[in-house]
Amino acid sequence: MSKSLLFIHGGGDGAYEEDKKMALHLQETLGAEYNVIFPKMPDEGNPKYEAWREQISKELISIDGDVTIVGHSLGASLLIKYLSEEQLTTYIAGLFLIAPPYWGAEDWEVEEYALSEEFPTKLSNTRPMYFYHSSEDEWVPFAHLSIYAGKLPHAVIYKLDGRNHQLNNDMTEVARDIKNLIVN
Repeated sequence: MSKSLLFIHGGGDGAYEEDKKMALHLQETLGAEYNVIFPKMPDEGNPKYEAWREQISKELISIDGDVTIVGHSLGASLLIKYLSEEQLTTYIAGLFLIAPPYWGAEDWEVEEYALSEEFPTKLSNTRPMYFYHSSEDEWVPFAHLSIYAGKLPHAVIYKLDGRNHQLNNDMTEVARDIKNLIVN
């Protein structure tokens, strides 16, 4: 039986197609032991949190057993918001976040996406939690990674060099960490 992995893509026009390359590389690298579920999120060009929240809920409900979750960019940041605000019945085997913006940082003030002040305590049991961000990210400032690292000291932080916002569609580090998960 394969292990379920839910991948939530980023936002913006064409984000699903761009992130599909990441999801395909992840599936290829993980192999048949994993089933990468890659839904198209609603209105990616004009994303609304409420619609994405509902879609994430539907996806999680449809998965039998434990799930590993991967998010990229806006999708990663909305997963953090979702997981810190919702009561889950699904066991999260691991959370892997790639280049999530921190909504509330200077020039990134979008109330709809903002996290509550208590979000770190609400995620204190969400382990393992991994962050990956390239110093050459052309969309989300590298400084956002430090904000998350300061607020979530239990998270594993990877500062990557020489990669773009999509990590050059190379999910090698993410796949390695997923494969190394020990599920109780």
